[in-house]
Amino acid sequence: MYALIEYKGKQYKAEKDALITVDKLDIEKGQNIEIDTVLLVSDEKNVSVGTPYVKGALVKAVVEDSFKDKKVIVYKHKSKKDYYKTQGHRQQYTKIRVSDIVVA
Repeated sequence: MYALIEYKGKQYKAEKDALITVDKLDIEKGQNIEIDTVLLVSDEKNVSVGTPYVKGALVKAVVEDSFKDKKVIVYKHKSKKDYYKTQGHRQQYTKIRVSDIVVA
């Protein structure tokens, strides 16, 4: 069984015990979250597609860890203008583990 969910403006495929990397959450490690924006639910026999969300469907997850991704270097340069700038960025993410998919 799996579900397609929309969380914080992005779509993810959620399966039981799957580890999903989402944008940074301000929730402590070990806390439970419930995601009700389920776009599609599929078990072995049936597929339920929402318009836009499946009514009564819910994905339960547990916050595992927060971390920073590797550094991305941004380099700007304008030729003949003596302008250059180097900037780095590290995106923050949170790992969540799907504990259950509930369909009403």
